[in-house]
Amino acid sequence: MPSVTVENYLKQLLLQQEHVGGGLVPMGQLASAMNVTPGTATTMVKALSDSNLVTYEPRGGVRLTRGGQALATHVLRRHRLVELFLVQVLKLDWSEVHAEAEELEHAISEKVLERIDELLGRPSVDPHGDPIPTAGGKLPDPRLSSLADCRVNAKLRVARVRDQNASFLQFADQRGLRPGVEVTVESRDADADAVHVRVHRAGLVTVGTTAAAKILVRAGD
Repeated sequence: MPSVTVENYLKQLLLQQEHVGGGLVPMGQLASAMNVTPGTATTMVKALSDSNLVTYEPRGGVRLTRGGQALATHVLRRHRLVELFLVQVLKLDWSEVHAEAEELEHAISEKVLERIDELLGRPSVDPHGDPIPTAGGKLPDPRLSSLADCRVNAKLRVARVRDQNASFLQFADQRGLRPGVEVTVESRDADADAVHVRVHRAGLVTVGTTAAAKILVRAGD
C-alpha cells in the first residue's frame, strides 16, 4: 500500500497537471502546492520516479506515469466522494469538508467507498463542482469558462468553484455563487479590476477579476 505522503504527492501532481494542460509540472509549483521546500519535493519526486510512478526531468519538471495517474485518480475519487458525503449526509458546510476529506481519503476502504458512491446515487461532481473520477479511473474534463472570460449578458450557471480554501468558499457562498446557481455577467470594468454579476435570487454582486477566474460556468439551461 502506498504511504499517505506518496498518495498526497500523486494527487497534487494530478491537480497541478490540470493547470499546465497535462504537461510537465515545474518543481517549484509542486513544492508550493505541497507546502514544502523545493529540495524536499525533489527528493520525494526522485523516489516516485524510482517506483515508476512519475517521470522526472531535472530541469523540466515532473509528470505522472500511467501507473501514477491511475493511483492519483483513485485517491482523488476517494477525496471527492468523501467531501460530498460529508456535505449531503453529515451536513457539514462545504467550506470545511476539504480538510476533513484530506484525512479520511487515506483511511476509507474500498467497500465503504462503494457504499458511499451507491448511497449518493453515483454522483459526477463533488460539492464544489469538481468532477469525481469514475470507478474505472476516468476523470471527466468538462470545458468550462469562468466569470472572468465568459460571454457577457449570456444565461449561465455556476458549474465549479476551483479554490478550496475555506475563506474563498465562504466568500463565494455569501454572494450566492454556488454550483447550479443561474448567473449573468452584466459587465466588466478593467480599470476597477471588477466583474459585475447578476445572481439569481441574490441580485447584482461585484467580484474582483482574480476571484471571478475561480468561478467556472457553463451555458444555462
